Amino acid sequence: MIDTVSLDPNRHVPGARRHPGFGDTLHAEWLKFWSVRSTGWSVAMLFVLGAGLTALVCATSAAWLASGEADESAGSFITWGLFFAQITALVLGTLIITSEYGTGMIRATLSATPRRGAVLVAKALVLSGTLFVAGVVTAVAGYLAGNWFLDREGVGVALSDDGVLRSLLASGLYLAGLGLFAMAAGLLIRHTAAALSIALALVFVVGNMAFLLPGTWGEWVAKLMPGNAGSSVVTPVSFNPDLLAPWTGFAVFTAEVAALLLAGWLVFRHRDA
Repeated sequence: MIDTVSLDPNRHVPGARRHPGFGDTLHAEWLKFWSVRSTGWSVAMLFVLGAGLTALVCATSAAWLASGEADESAGSFITWGLFFAQITALVLGTLIITSEYGTGMIRATLSATPRRGAVLVAKALVLSGTLFVAGVVTAVAGYLAGNWFLDREGVGVALSDDGVLRSLLASGLYLAGLGLFAMAAGLLIRHTAAALSIALALVFVVGNMAFLLPGTWGEWVAKLMPGNAGSSVVTPVSFNPDLLAPWTGFAVFTAEVAALLLAGWLVFRHRDA
């Protein structure tokens, strides 16, 4: 008589290698991400820069804003520190992929999880989830601290004011998008210093210099640069009125990040580790 149980291909054989499910891959990426000191330090610096600098600039600008001499709105300052916290988001996004290439650990990762798409999605979820939570917490802390100084001078910004809640929540979305942007650059370049330099240059240097380009085409190039398009959603009142509307700009930024991630995925899928 034939033993049908022994012929069952779905029967688990003790000692046989089991391919990890997506939950296993996600857990492994979480452990790798948080087991290195750079992650904790980067998240701490994100909070210090984002909340600390917001509180500082509000403290030093409150009297000026109350004097009536300022041509800026108090709403432009309550997430001011997030523009510097962008740096840490880009650092984390770069390191989550390039650090594995630098140490050679990527070969062990892909040996344990041959499905490269699952690895990439898990990394993206861990990174974006961390940055979203850290971004929202930092923005809220900065708002509470900074608005305390503004309230003392009678120019406080209420949560019910136009764009305030949006800016606090969107701070997390924007930092998560920046992290994915840097991760995609890391996938394409696979070298930490080079990928981080390019990401920083595109967001901070090229984006600002694009405003010097002449004519209407130069104006649109500047508006569509990743940092300029995405950052307008972070403040209730933008410092630069020439930027795209908050959610329009963020939609453009999201499309740019998605396109770069797609390019990174195609390279990651076919290139040797």
